[in-house]
Amino acid sequence: MKKHTNILAFIMLGIMFLILIMSSLNDSATFDEIAHIGAGYTYLRYKDSRLNPEHPPLMKDLAALPLVFLNLNFDITQPFWNSENVNDRQWTAGNLLLYGSGNDPDKIVFWARLPIILLAILFGWLLYRWARSLYGEKVGLIVLFLYAFSPTFLAHSRYVTTDVAAAFGFFIGLASFLRFLERTDAKRTAVAGICLGVALLLKFSLFLLLPIYAGLALLWIFFEARENSYNFKFAWPLIGKIVLIGIIALLIIWAVYIYHVWNYPQAEQLRDETWVMSTFGKRYLVNIDTRLIENKYLRPIGQYFLGLLMVIQRADGGNTTYFMGEVSASGWREYFPVAYVLKETIAFHILSIFALFLALRRVIRAKGKNLSSFFDWMRDNFVLTSCIAFILVYWIYSLTSILNIGIRHVLPTFPFIYLLVARELTAWIYRPDSDSPQDLKDWLRVIYKKIFEPIPKIIFLALMFLWIFGSVILVYPYYLSYYNEFIGIDNGYKYIGDSNYDWGQDLKRLRDLVQNNPDFAGKKIYLNYFGGGSPQYYLGRQYEDWWSAKGAPPSGSYFAVSSTLLAGAQGKPIKGIAIKPEDSYSWLSGEVPVARAGKSILIYKIH
Repeated sequence: MKKHTNILAFIMLGIMFLILIMSSLNDSATFDEIAHIGAGYTYLRYKDSRLNPEHPPLMKDLAALPLVFLNLNFDITQPFWNSENVNDRQWTAGNLLLYGSGNDPDKIVFWARLPIILLAILFGWLLYRWARSLYGEKVGLIVLFLYAFSPTFLAHSRYVTTDVAAAFGFFIGLASFLRFLERTDAKRTAVAGICLGVALLLKFSLFLLLPIYAGLALLWIFFEARENSYNFKFAWPLIGKIVLIGIIALLIIWAVYIYHVWNYPQAEQLRDETWVMSTFGKRYLVNIDTRLIENKYLRPIGQYFLGLLMVIQRADGGNTTYFMGEVSASGWREYFPVAYVLKETIAFHILSIFALFLALRRVIRAKGKNLSSFFDWMRDNFVLTSCIAFILVYWIYSLTSILNIGIRHVLPTFPFIYLLVARELTAWIYRPDSDSPQDLKDWLRVIYKKIFEPIPKIIFLALMFLWIFGSVILVYPYYLSYYNEFIGIDNGYKYIGDSNYDWGQDLKRLRDLVQNNPDFAGKKIYLNYFGGGSPQYYLGRQYEDWWSAKGAPPSGSYFAVSSTLLAGAQGKPIKGIAIKPEDSYSWLSGEVPVARAGKSILIYKIH
């Protein structure tokens, strides 16, 4: 049975791999990829992490690994390398590497994305193995199916960004820590420490693992002590091993960052830290970071701590974005729930609601409903308890954040939601029968329950899975722009934009449209583009940069605009945001696009 389920898992992951590779081929560089690709390349080639310190290096290193074998042209003697503006360096470097040094940008993007795609496949395999080890083959396969054919995972597993890496980090961090709590031997302690170190090097939001570990450990200690007349003596060795996990993780971070500051002069590192932290409010934290960087042995940790402070600073500042007709930098509490409802398939929502109903029904029917029974269930189902706790903590944390730029920021919770849903559905289909058959009648009853009774349930699930699979096949290759049938993919940008719909991925499709459509032959394409691609590279002399304040382009010409920019310009500004009348595209009022490049770039004919 295990061999057969493994074959099914390989088939699903194989299909996922083909979808990811093929759908990404004509996607131009997205907005964040420019910074990540350029930074990763300089990390490996020059052992210098002055670019993009806002994100840890591991994901960027992974993406850039194939690039070091491509003999690329790149020059760090240009002024940008030592420019004072640390934030602008990364964009200059990325654009120079891809479009300004005679390299083939499509080749660079393809090879940089391939390791991220392979990481997503590894993620799926480990997720399947973990779920299978906990609750059996059927649960493992359902979890893998929901993962492999999630439009959100398919969208972000193809790009050099930190989102799938963050989800992977939370998964390996939590899974390894839960296994450690079950048996605290040396091997599992070491594995948990390594996984924590790797996780913390993937994205700074993984720092949230530390309080989560603390909470889960306290809960585990309480349950164990409760089973032993509240004797807490065993807790001290456990706490000591948890501290050891943290030390192992810290050493891994230190070792990795040593490489990344090897050729980064200490004086320049201090100068950059001073510039970046000049407006940071909590000066005592800045002083700690400065002391770390001033120490030649601890400055790798200082560089890591700098990135963590940068993330805190950015989260406090927010990001101006469009949501449901409004534009704000202060966020919306309903942002992530609405995005989640619209960006995942309706069939999955049906399965989730049904699984929740099954769980609540079991709770209502349970015989013991006192606090002691509740604690017993949590102790006996500690993995499920931990999954629920993580989902709640992460979503509450996200709902209070003012940084609302994509459903991708709650992606780490998805695998654990899949596990909860899969377990409930499997238990619903195959109910355990504890009675041993005694006669023919009992045997017939067992045969009915095992074979015939699950058939309608299996048909229901098969239809839901077919709906999910059909949704991702029919939307190919526009996974980033996917919105479910509640509003439809063509209307998505009217509700939530940015990385939920338009991240600049359709610039190459605009080039193809212009080259293959005689209506555009020889004509200027006036374009306001949002993304990481280079319009000048792909459109050449036909391209002319344009924006709202310049007024309407000449009559009879074509104007193309990224939907993120258009929605943001025409939305209602709230909470201190101001949009000037000349920036609102009033000259497009009442106009309907005559064409689209992909889904995200709207093309108008000017009358």
